Amino acid sequence: MNEKVKSGSRNVAIVGPYLSGKTSLLESLLFVTGGISRKGSVKDGNTVGDSATEARDRHMSVEISTANTEYNDTRFTFVDCPGSVEFAQETYNALIGVDAAIVVCEPINERVLTLAPLFKFLDDWEIPHMVFVNKMDRANIHVLETLHSLKAVSSRPLVAHQYPIMQTEQLIGFIDLVSEQAYHYHDGAPADPIPFPEELKEEEHIARAEMLEALADFDDHLLEELLEDIEPPQEEILKDLKMELGADLVVPVFFGVAEQDYGVRPLLEALLREAPEPETTAKHRLGEQKGNQPLAQVLKTFYTPQGGKLSLVRVWQGKLTDGMNLSGIRPGGLYRLMGQQMESVREARAGEIIALSRMESINTGDTLQEAGKVELPQAKKLEPVYALAITPEKRNDEVKLSSAITKMLEEDPSLAWEQHGDTHEVILWGQGEIHLQVTLDRLRSKYNLPMTTHLPQVPYKETIRKSISSAHGRYKHQSGGHGQFGDVYLDIQPLSRGEGFNFNETIVGGVVPRQYIPGVETGVREFLTHGPLGFPVVDVAVTLTNGSYHSVDSSEQAFKLAARLAMQSGLPQGNPTLLEPIVRLQVTTPNEFTSKVMQLLSGRRGQILGYEGIHDWQGWDHLTAYLPQAEMQNFIVELRSQTLGVGSFDWQFDHLQEVPDKVAERILTTSENTGSNGNAKNGKK
Repeated sequence: MNEKVKSGSRNVAIVGPYLSGKTSLLESLLFVTGGISRKGSVKDGNTVGDSATEARDRHMSVEISTANTEYNDTRFTFVDCPGSVEFAQETYNALIGVDAAIVVCEPINERVLTLAPLFKFLDDWEIPHMVFVNKMDRANIHVLETLHSLKAVSSRPLVAHQYPIMQTEQLIGFIDLVSEQAYHYHDGAPADPIPFPEELKEEEHIARAEMLEALADFDDHLLEELLEDIEPPQEEILKDLKMELGADLVVPVFFGVAEQDYGVRPLLEALLREAPEPETTAKHRLGEQKGNQPLAQVLKTFYTPQGGKLSLVRVWQGKLTDGMNLSGIRPGGLYRLMGQQMESVREARAGEIIALSRMESINTGDTLQEAGKVELPQAKKLEPVYALAITPEKRNDEVKLSSAITKMLEEDPSLAWEQHGDTHEVILWGQGEIHLQVTLDRLRSKYNLPMTTHLPQVPYKETIRKSISSAHGRYKHQSGGHGQFGDVYLDIQPLSRGEGFNFNETIVGGVVPRQYIPGVETGVREFLTHGPLGFPVVDVAVTLTNGSYHSVDSSEQAFKLAARLAMQSGLPQGNPTLLEPIVRLQVTTPNEFTSKVMQLLSGRRGQILGYEGIHDWQGWDHLTAYLPQAEMQNFIVELRSQTLGVGSFDWQFDHLQEVPDKVAERILTTSENTGSNGNAKNGKK
């Protein structure tokens, strides 16, 4: 690519729901600008975007792809973002580094709601965005219906920038609502001006009036012109569009068919003419910064087979040069990306998005600078909602697993993992089933770590319902020479839920010498890791009340074993009961689905605590509920299926609660049949 300094640049994210045609739009944008000589297709797996094996196997984006091209002496960097909600973290991390976004959608009313979370993020961050209604060759509703549906899910007014010309349900051209010039599309060539179609005059007039009225809400001079029936000049309309788009006050709407390049050139012209320049974006995001010291932020981390670690960064201020230190680290090189292709560059100026190599201790979201302590805001990290327990197929690979997963978490911050203390499982957490399957595929292909998986065990606990007095344990062993002798009496009492474990002693007269009492506590604690029902015991108090010892044969080990015997004989008499973890959920859903979500929670033994509207998100509700952790495993799958994929939740452990008798009976039966606590089998329900 030509290395001369361009007169301008734009960084544009392409976002939208799964199957809306984002990657096809990127191909078309690159093709009509000369960035590529031949278009690829998602079906054939030869596009610039979706170049990862996992993406091509699934015909869907699973991570962001970056591509550069030039148009009218301006360098465009496009960031193609995944559409699946399971990869939303990728999209959010990338959006904070662009000047504008193109929201791609289909002209299908039933799917418009899937745009709502994306619009909410864009507006919360005040990121200028346009809408490109793609696949107009498949439109089955009137354009005004599409606009009406879109307006219902956006907090910013949507304004049609053009009006599509349809013929027998096929898109053949458009009317520019600013100039009121009509155009006719041609395959492989720019659209030609044509006479205004009189049959669309009334509909076009309505759409144009709505556009001008929306702009006039932010421009008193334009409002006066409209009230006095003065036709505003085109220059004034374009100026208002640029100002109000740049301030995220309005959302222009375009129509097209990306696979045929229809509508792509007008979209490019609007980006060039109306999207904010990088300097404007930087001033808005950073405020007034003193000096011009280099300042950049990491949008994405990649680990590549050839180049190692790559950090995709937005340069906000100053200039990055080869060999300079950033946050105490010297990058191995500067690169401009075109899908998986890398082009080395010597410098990157403010407004560019480039990759830095070998920034080993730098993570996604980090701020890079030569000196100073500026910290740029980061996209919120999404809480994990779906889990699998994983085990390497080859036992020798356990050593490599930790290092590989650490790298995976650097690439994808929406992943998490833990070594569970009770179940001893390695648990991988993510945003859904597809998300984790992609992660497992990468572990296999990039790190040669094939995994077996199962649903995680539920960390059940047990406790007792009544007290046991003077549980007796005596350990006596004689095998020649010194023997072993320990003798204890224990009182065992239930505690209130959440109090854990207490150990006390009321020994008088030295019947158990002081040096042996720690051994008694150790024996009790060891027994509590596996109670009468087969699970860790909680919320009990144990008191050492009496005992005896032998001056020669007694030892701390003997008293530890005696304490275990006392617990083994005493605890089953306390009416043991099974406890399950209860989590507190905060579910977010469109209010039209609130009743369905409540039924879903109730059907999973949930306890609904209440719900209320979200004050800054009209038409959406927050539900709060308690839900047994055993019922959470596929909850996100059902929630999304009930809410067109837009329902979500945050959760945290809240308390332990007794398991209902019928459920406990099933769990314990499973435990007996498997010869273990049986949780893995139960968790698969």
